[in-house]
Amino acid sequence: MEVILKKDVENLGFADDLVVVKNGYGRNFLIPQGVAILATTSAKKVLAETMRQRAHRDAKLIKDAQKVAKALEEVTVKIMSKTADGVKLFGSVNNADVSEALGKQGHEIEKKFISIEGRNIKRVGEYVASIRLHRELIVDFPFEIYADPDSIQRKKKKEKATDVEIVTDDSYEDTPKESIDDVLGISKPKKVEEVVEEVVEKVVEETSTETPKDAETKAKETDKSDE
Repeated sequence: MEVILKKDVENLGFADDLVVVKNGYGRNFLIPQGVAILATTSAKKVLAETMRQRAHRDAKLIKDAQKVAKALEEVTVKIMSKTADGVKLFGSVNNADVSEALGKQGHEIEKKFISIEGRNIKRVGEYVASIRLHRELIVDFPFEIYADPDSIQRKKKKEKATDVEIVTDDSYEDTPKESIDDVLGISKPKKVEEVVEEVVEKVVEETSTETPKDAETKAKETDKSDE
């Protein structure tokens, strides 16, 4: 439904604005509270005449508003906020915070004239607010939200705690490499030369340990076997 505002309404409009609202909102709140009237044909005619008479006065208001808009171009607003991880805010930032930040720099603009998409900002970053300086003049005002120093320190400590230092042992490269056979305890097959050499060494060892008596007995036994 169409209504004509009799008073300024935050995030809706200003006095004498013709706006469209939901039927329930208009009938149950705006009209009963005296904030707006139904935009009938006759009410619209009255509004048109009122706006015509106000045109001369508005010319000066618009000129003043343009001066404010020019001044805002030179203003930089950075809002510091506490965060959980350097990004997500504890709470949120809204038009009241922007209004307060502007006030600190000498620009008194009521929060109801400042509009932020989504109304509440919950992350650090760069944003743009719409500031209505006059019904005929709306300017975009960029501002930034950044994390407070304590939040940055907490984030760095958290990142440092989760870092895992990987240490390499260069001495590993100097250790002899074991084959799979060594690990499993499997002996390699011996060559024929190695077997012959072992037999010869065994015979020599046995011969060198025999006493003269043993050698004589062994010789006799050999002679008997020859007979």
